[in-house]
Amino acid sequence: MPLAVELVAVGTELLLGQLTDTNTVFIAQQCADAGIDVLGTHTVGDNRTRIANTLRSALERVDGVITTGGLGPTIDDLTKEAVCDALGIDTQLDEASLRQMQEFFAKIGREMRENNRKQAEVPRGSFVLENPRGTAPGFVAFGPSGKFIASMPGVPREMKPMLTGLLIPFLCERYGVQNAIFTRVLHTINIGESEVDHRIADLFRAGENPKIAVLAHEGLCDVKIMAKAASREGAEAMIAPLQRTIEERLDGFIFGADEVTIESAIAELLRSQGATISVAESCTGGRIASALTRLSGSSETFLGGVVAYDNSVKVAELGVSEETLARFGAVSEQTAREMAEGIRARIHTAYGMSTTGIAGPTGGSDEKPVGLVWFGIADPERTTARSFTFSGDRDTVQRRATVMALGLLWRELRTPINERLM
Repeated sequence: MPLAVELVAVGTELLLGQLTDTNTVFIAQQCADAGIDVLGTHTVGDNRTRIANTLRSALERVDGVITTGGLGPTIDDLTKEAVCDALGIDTQLDEASLRQMQEFFAKIGREMRENNRKQAEVPRGSFVLENPRGTAPGFVAFGPSGKFIASMPGVPREMKPMLTGLLIPFLCERYGVQNAIFTRVLHTINIGESEVDHRIADLFRAGENPKIAVLAHEGLCDVKIMAKAASREGAEAMIAPLQRTIEERLDGFIFGADEVTIESAIAELLRSQGATISVAESCTGGRIASALTRLSGSSETFLGGVVAYDNSVKVAELGVSEETLARFGAVSEQTAREMAEGIRARIHTAYGMSTTGIAGPTGGSDEKPVGLVWFGIADPERTTARSFTFSGDRDTVQRRATVMALGLLWRELRTPINERLM
């Protein structure tokens, strides 16, 4: 049987919405990768009785509990005491943790207070998890039945190396966790979640190992293929045929796998062509330029851009015709084309891209509603323009338009020149 755990995040600030719990997400991901099943997650405030009750309840369902938070020196840090209550044990001083704490305070030139000594006390019989980045050690405490509670600090920079370097290896060895879950993530763009589901729906029912999950977010849609195996090689062999099938069905929309981003995929295509790009943005306000410059070395492929919000800037900086603006308006196919051609000529790049639209909430009309955005792409051979209408508030329209622009650019770059001219 696989090792099953539940996760408990401790802290009243989490319940009040004053702090976002990123620890639970990270721990769940790491457990899944290690082959440890996470069957539930909980958040509880800084109350000793409620923490203990939550731990007791979880241990009735699973092999162990992993907690974060509540191990500090203050009066409201009560996780350790609650763990002892839940398991029916007391604490003992861990001399190694005390020495490490004394060295830590000496190194930073601060006096160690008596309440810090409390942090060197751990539940009796625990396996101690060292914390070189802070004062509070973690621990794995055991109950009479052999079930465990593993507790770690809530500070992410202290918790993360403790989890990956100490806790998960300890649990895998002690409980004989042999199978790990390996994941391949295929990234798609400019295709809806429902369409992805339609194209691969039968594959969801094909089996549990490997299994498929779909996660959509703002114009991007990830298809996750997860396989449980004793080795990465074994998992790769299980994932490969399913991956090929999905790639065939979603051909033209998958821009990369795993760590590949749409920005890195675009940069690689430009680099392979020895090409460069510049952008002229109106309604997206520089978001495309920001996306294309996230990568180190982006200056090889992205040379610059202009945020031409007012029409006078479109005319003066991009060479858009005043006649075009008067006849068709700023939000039009004609203006998008001239903006793309103008930025390409001004910065001397192989490609030029433009956006012009109505982000809202005002400025729309029956003919040109809020959310309408025109996109232009100019290359050495031709200029094209397409429009889409996005729903949502101003920020949502701008974000969705940015993702659409990146998707259109990626599709243009991966299409051979001779096919573009047909």
